[in-house]
Amino acid sequence: MASVCFYFQVHQPYRLRRYSVFDADPNYFDEYANAELCRKVARRCYLPTNRLMLDLLRRHPEFAVSYSITGVALEQFEHWAPEVVDSFRALVDTGRVELLAETFYHSLAFLYSRDEFREQVLSHSARMQETFGVRPRIFRNTELIYNNDLARFIEDLGFTGVVAEGADHILGYRSPAFVYRPAGTKNLSLLLKHYRLSDDIAFRFSDRNWPEWPLKAETFAHWVDQVNGNGYVVNLFMDYETFGEHQWEDSGIFDFMYHLPGFVLKGGKNDFRTPSQALEAHEPEAELDIPHMISWADMERDLSAWLGNAMQSNALHELYRLEEAVKAAGNPQLLHDWRLLQTSDHFYYMCTKWFADGDVHKYFNPYESPYDSYINFMNVLDNVRARLKG
Repeated sequence: MASVCFYFQVHQPYRLRRYSVFDADPNYFDEYANAELCRKVARRCYLPTNRLMLDLLRRHPEFAVSYSITGVALEQFEHWAPEVVDSFRALVDTGRVELLAETFYHSLAFLYSRDEFREQVLSHSARMQETFGVRPRIFRNTELIYNNDLARFIEDLGFTGVVAEGADHILGYRSPAFVYRPAGTKNLSLLLKHYRLSDDIAFRFSDRNWPEWPLKAETFAHWVDQVNGNGYVVNLFMDYETFGEHQWEDSGIFDFMYHLPGFVLKGGKNDFRTPSQALEAHEPEAELDIPHMISWADMERDLSAWLGNAMQSNALHELYRLEEAVKAAGNPQLLHDWRLLQTSDHFYYMCTKWFADGDVHKYFNPYESPYDSYINFMNVLDNVRARLKG
């Protein structure tokens, strides 16, 4: 039996406003744009997809899904689209939807400050408990950034599982359709994204040049069934904005999802599980050693989307240099602002990769160029320094 394990990332960054070197206003974020984008994506993706998922959960007792909702996304929903929070709460209340933990601010903190990383993870878990009444047991790091060190750190925080990218260069001959034990851990289990099948939905679904277009739910269910005998879990990890935003409604993505559970469950050979259910059902097949950082971004599956050039490196270094001073200042608003600047999207906008992945980077970049993004960010950071001196 092959179990489909759906995991969706729910994230929206606070986007910076245009900030000049002469600006002294400590309000760094574009409230109007953030509100408009939050409401737009809620209308096109979150609300209709949550209605669909709730319907699927009611129609199929065997259906299950999981989400990681960033703290910064949840804050924006509460301010500008509270009905989204209610719709996620309705899903969680079914008992067949699992919430995963991550960093509250969708940050790269693990790479720069383990203390800050710990604080954000614990803060995120506490907010999930407060808002939805559940405390996450499985961890998902920002952008699926992962290595052995992260696994050991997460195990020490009490989590039972972690999810990561099933990159070819770390798997070799092995399959992402098994549960693994991270090297150096005793009780932690690892689930790896099946990136080919995930990307068939997330990226290729509406590509008319793709040989499999138009993708039918029955066809995809057949691909899932082919995992039988070669594994027992199909981890489909993707952005939730796949539905209605990245893949527009007229692509047929909602109709595809509506019919998929029925075809997967047909014949009783396959089912759906949350990450925790998958780990409870299957022991690790083998130990997996991943000493170097991987992520789910781009062809390289490395950190180059956020740390691939000198601008990104400098911006991150200067940001985290302020940690001690910001925390010593005892100013909650300043601390919150500094943490919002840690969101990985700010550094993604500075990426200068224009080759195979260039279209993706340009599509998500609200700036005219990565250099404009860097200058804008550093102007904001200069104001943070001025507030610390004042």
